[in-house]
Order: sequence, then structure tokens, then C-alpha cells
Amino acid sequence: MSGLRQIPLTCSGHTRPVVHLAFSDVTDSSYFLISASKDGKPMLRQGDTGDWIGTFEGHKGAVWGVAINKNATKAASGAADFHAKIWDAVNGGELLSIPHKHIVKSVHFSEDSSLLATGSNEKLLRIWDLNKPDTALIEFSGHTNNIKHLYFYRNDTRLISCSDDKTVRVWAASSGQEIQKLEFPSVPNCIEVSPDGQILTVASGNTVSFWDAESLTKLNEFKVPTIVNSASLLPGKAIFVCGGDDLKMYKFDYNTGLELESFKGHFGPIHCVKFSPDGELYASGSEDGTLRLWQTTVGKTYGLWKCVEGSVSAASVIDANNVQAPLQEVVAN
Repeated sequence: MSGLRQIPLTCSGHTRPVVHLAFSDVTDSSYFLISASKDGKPMLRQGDTGDWIGTFEGHKGAVWGVAINKNATKAASGAADFHAKIWDAVNGGELLSIPHKHIVKSVHFSEDSSLLATGSNEKLLRIWDLNKPDTALIEFSGHTNNIKHLYFYRNDTRLISCSDDKTVRVWAASSGQEIQKLEFPSVPNCIEVSPDGQILTVASGNTVSFWDAESLTKLNEFKVPTIVNSASLLPGKAIFVCGGDDLKMYKFDYNTGLELESFKGHFGPIHCVKFSPDGELYASGSEDGTLRLWQTTVGKTYGLWKCVEGSVSAASVIDANNVQAPLQEVVAN
């Protein structure tokens, strides 16, 4: 199957750029994917097929960040309406709306989903107790520009954040104290903590760098052919993928930095990429308003990709009403 071309699944439905993605863990019902868009309507999908499940409606501005808890029972979103919202991911209902004083750019659940971390254009991070959401438990100050992304990690004892101030910072979740800081020549557009909590991936300028998540010592750094907006490391750590301003998806060897593949598909800059929790696919979101799902191993039967001898076929488009377009076939070169 080495001669097969990559055929992504294209998921439509958003009417404006897709700017952030998040996966749940693998559950009894497979796993799930949530997307943030400037259209203000986060969407939930079946993660392995892209099938539309539902749309969370209630924000009055662009949604910049989304999260879904591990067992896919709760979702969160942060938006330009100065609110973070918590949603019931099973029935779609709004559970909480947490006001801020500026645009909320990033949200993330703690391991047990009892806490929510938010980052905003107030240059502040906050942790909220979702059982008592009237006042933030802890407020973190130190960044000198807008927050882009944040995550809980190290069993919720730490927060990590990146900002337009060209830094990545690590914080003690219990006290709000800044513990470590990394400075970059360009704004870190994306950070990711590996599922095992060991490796931090940072996309900045035209480089993707990897850091020991505890000591923040650099493990690897590679230049890529574009300004990279987002990068994701395979859970098994053999490869990483990234996308950016040149509309291409790239796949690289993690150990050597060798470019393994590159694919065109989107019709606008790629804003976000993320591996699925089982590592079988990776998702991308673009200025063109679509999500695309790409196979990690091209030609493998998985989800909607059906492999037969000498060819592979896949449903090429899934719209917001869960209607699949005709199958496309790609034959071996």
C-alpha cells in the first residue's frame, strides 16, 4: 500500500475559519472531536469518522478555544463574547457560563473534570471550581500579552501556557506561582503536552521544538518549510505532523526531522492539527472553514477508509447534517 495517496475526509458545516480542535480519550463509544470556529458554534463529531453529532449554540462571538473531557461527557468553549461555557456533551445543553473581562482564548479541563482553566486577552490565567464557579479559585499573572493556549498537566499540579509575549510558562496549579519560563524569537502559536505528560511540543515561526515537560530542557528542534501554526506528536512519538500558512499538511520523523510526506487539501492556512488518541488519524482545521481527517498509515482500513487490494476508497466529504458524499477511489501509483 506504499503507493497509495492520502485521501482525507473533509468535514464541512462551519461557516467561518476553524481555529482549534480537541479530542476526547477513547471511550466505550469510540472517541470524539470538538472544533472551535469563528462562526461562534462549536461542533461535536465522531472522532474516527468525522460524522457530525451536534452543535453547541449560545455564544455571541467567535469561539477561539475548545476542550472535551476524557470520557466525552462535558465540553468547554472560550469565545469573543468574554465568556467560557460548559456544555453537556451528551444532550448539548449549556451547563455554565463564566464571564471574563476580555476574549477567552483557551479552556482546559482537569483530569476529573471538576476544574476548568481559562486563558484570556486579560493576560491572565484562571482556575475555576465548576461546582462553585462564581469566583476563580486562583488567578495567574505574569504574561505581558494575550494568552494563546493553556493546559493542565503533571496530574493537574501544573498549568502550562503560551502567549503573544513570545513565552511559554509553567505554573504551580495550587498557588499560581510561575515556576519556569521559555522565551522564543517568534510567538509560540501552539503548545501540546503528550498524552503521557512527558514531552512538550511547541510550534513557533518555522520551527517545531520538543521539550522535556518536567525540566523544560530541549530534546529536538526542526525547521519546517512554512510558518507553522500548529504541530502534534504521535502518541507513540515516532512522527509528528504540522500545518501552517502554505496550506500543506506535513509529516516528519520525530528522531531525525526527515520530511516523510506532505499533502495538499485545504484551501486556506491551517490553524490547528491534532492526533487522535489512538494515533490512527490526525485532524486539521483551516481558514477555509473545514476540518479534515488524515490517515496516519495511508491505505489502512480504519473508520471510513476501506482498503482493498490495489486501491483504497474513502468518503471524501461529510456535511453538518451527517450526509456522506460518494466514495472516491485512489489506485496505487
